[in-house]
Amino acid sequence: MRPTKTLGQNFLHDANTIRRIVRTADLRPDDVVLEVGPGLGSLTLGLLPAAAAVLAVEIDPRLAGLLPGTVAERRPDLADRLTVVTADALRVQELPGPPPTALVANLPYNVAVPVLLHLLELLPTLDRALILVQAEVAERLAAAPGSSAYGVPSAKAAWYGEVRRAGAVGRKVFWPEPNVDSGLVALVRRPPPPGDRPATFAVVDAAFAMRRKSLRGALARWAGSPAAAETRLRAAGIDPATRGEQLSVADFARLAATAPVDP
Repeated sequence: MRPTKTLGQNFLHDANTIRRIVRTADLRPDDVVLEVGPGLGSLTLGLLPAAAAVLAVEIDPRLAGLLPGTVAERRPDLADRLTVVTADALRVQELPGPPPTALVANLPYNVAVPVLLHLLELLPTLDRALILVQAEVAERLAAAPGSSAYGVPSAKAAWYGEVRRAGAVGRKVFWPEPNVDSGLVALVRRPPPPGDRPATFAVVDAAFAMRRKSLRGALARWAGSPAAAETRLRAAGIDPATRGEQLSVADFARLAATAPVDP
């Protein structure tokens, strides 16, 4: 087996780190865990004793084919808890078996945020997530409004729940060893703010496309003109001179809900 760089394969192999992830995930005996990118199965073997079932989604057919045998060899008593799906988690639209309740995954760095957001939207039964991602991505996902790291990933993740950093992870626990540090991010789902998600996300994208500009300028194309953007910002109770990084996801949702105006 050789890791595939294009798939972002850095396999987690350190037993202490795996135990720490399982412990931090705070799984219940009745949880159905969704694992994305199980790779060689090290984290899978740690998750199986802690949950009722593990649904592993693997894009690499070689690894997906080997995983059941790995579990049957090392934990034959838990083999019936595992279901493997060969699919791209970014494009999957349905999953077999009971609905997953927790996402625990070592996500490929290049698609971590899109995969997380896609699965949270696709699977409303996911009430918790613990993901291992690049340290910089972890910082962005958990950033609060007003901080330098706050941006599109922070605001969109906050639509689904409370997000926090859950610890740092070094480079030596992976094979091959990556050139960057990693971090754990925990999310606990809560009801989204009032409003429409696609409309809110469109405003978020527009606000951060030109993050150095005030919202009056940054949202000009979205609203139709700077004047129209100012009208909608004031209708939402937001100062047009504010920048996007100052707004919470609830602010963006309120802004998205304002009535369009003539440019």
